[in-house]
Amino acid sequence: MRTSRLWALLLATVALPAAAEPILLENARVFDGQRDRGITPVLIDGARIVHIGTPLPAAATGARRIDYTGKTLLPALVSDHAHVGNTQGLEHGDRYYTRDNVVRDLRQFQRYGITTVTALGMNGADFFAIRTEVNADPALGAQLYGAGGGIGAPDGAPSADSMGLRHDPVARPRTAEQARAAVATQHADGVDLIKLWVDDLGGKRPMMTPEVYRAAIAEAHARGLTVAAHIHDLDQARDLVDAKVDILAHGIRDRAVDPMLARKMRDQGTWYIPTVAIDEANYWYAEHPQALQQPFLRQALHRDVLARWSQPAWQRAQLAGSGIPAARAAVATNLENVRRLQAAGVKLGFGTDAGAMPQRVIGVAEHRELQLLVQAGLTPAQALQIATSQAADLLGLADRGRIAAGKRADLLVLDADPLTDIANTQRIGAVWQAGQEVAGPITE
Repeated sequence: MRTSRLWALLLATVALPAAAEPILLENARVFDGQRDRGITPVLIDGARIVHIGTPLPAAATGARRIDYTGKTLLPALVSDHAHVGNTQGLEHGDRYYTRDNVVRDLRQFQRYGITTVTALGMNGADFFAIRTEVNADPALGAQLYGAGGGIGAPDGAPSADSMGLRHDPVARPRTAEQARAAVATQHADGVDLIKLWVDDLGGKRPMMTPEVYRAAIAEAHARGLTVAAHIHDLDQARDLVDAKVDILAHGIRDRAVDPMLARKMRDQGTWYIPTVAIDEANYWYAEHPQALQQPFLRQALHRDVLARWSQPAWQRAQLAGSGIPAARAAVATNLENVRRLQAAGVKLGFGTDAGAMPQRVIGVAEHRELQLLVQAGLTPAQALQIATSQAADLLGLADRGRIAAGKRADLLVLDADPLTDIANTQRIGAVWQAGQEVAGPITE
């Protein structure tokens, strides 16, 4: 995993707040990010886990004890692909990219158990200052990493009109030389990784040329930066893997992945973030209006979104939309490709594109994505591993995603066991970040 020098420096210098006394979490079943550890104690001192299991060390003497009998403890979730500060009610666009709206979104991610968020492009100029501020204070929400504005094609994806980019933050090089310059500028700004949009949006927009994205990838790698690419189709994925891209930031949704591509991705260590939920979100809420009555969804929705989605007329119109058959087909193809790539040993990351548009509901989308990974044939334990330890590995963040001595005490406490039913990840009892309890149950 390539990481920028500035990112490494940021991780090394952000101070973590210290707790007043050690805290012992007792009697919970622990999934440590890789395996089920059974019922075992976890000792926190300051912002970090200092011990797991028995016998307890002397440091546990005098610790504040919290009894989590009947609960399951796992690492807080890590998002490898999301967006922040891009929505307001039913609207979306870069006019909403303000410090307060970004913090609003990060707090919502945090309430839903996601304590690390990668904003993969379309970030405004204030991204860097906001990142520094929120990463030093768990009270401001999930920790933030990201790709700044990202790099797209002239007049191409991300579409400035459909995404509401009035002050388009995306670099749009036309030549290889301009691509290298865009990477250099974003590196100097301090991005955590490079984001490329390589997609013609179903033939509706110009696509970034191979000359441009190959130059951008080579320049990023020369600077020690990781590159994530937005794709939709198999042909785009094949050529980007040939160009040594590090991350396919969306699932392949037009055709089945062939064994040759799967082997190449495995051998090169190419990461794959399926984001199955983005297409399903176009119809799932209209198809399941009863879910709007549940606090888990209701509490995540702006009042205007809830009012619109509660209307039977909207539900009928949404399901009758011309794009819904294609969305359903994309989900089916994506699920099959997840199954194939998992079986082939390709490394899977975790993300949903939450926050890019109103229907990609922050927090809710991540828990739905876990259910979709299981629907694709993964076990609950495999899905949770992807959303915790593997998602952290994709980002090169060795200090989280696992419950182990020395790791950050970023924890998700559940009132029911997700290893028996992945839907139980919605039964949130508490969220911990850097050794502090920062959120509790989601209720009316």
